[in-house]
Amino acid sequence: MHPLLISILLLLCSNVFMTFAWYAHLKELNNKPWIIAALISWGIALLEYMLQVPANRVGYTVLNVGQLKIIQEVITLSVFVPFSVMYLKEPLKLDYLWAGMCLVGAVYFMFRSKFV
Repeated sequence: MHPLLISILLLLCSNVFMTFAWYAHLKELNNKPWIIAALISWGIALLEYMLQVPANRVGYTVLNVGQLKIIQEVITLSVFVPFSVMYLKEPLKLDYLWAGMCLVGAVYFMFRSKFV
């Protein structure tokens, strides 16, 4: 499998864990002390790092660090929006579309040397 695809798949999985680590406690642990939520989130974040570190190492073989970061941001928004709407029951906002369009512009600028 191509290193870029491996990196993207690992980053996608790591972002699912990280989104849960950062935001699931708002729904599931809101009646617990913050330190409990933080410790549980750290445990989930460890799983995220077990995927994110290899994803970046593999991705860095074919991309520069700026390109990796932009891919990460696109994946983050791609994971966060469905999580926010389906899991946290937040309303779907047009702002997500505008943020996505800004990221499309960022992708263009980070990868434009590969486009021409």
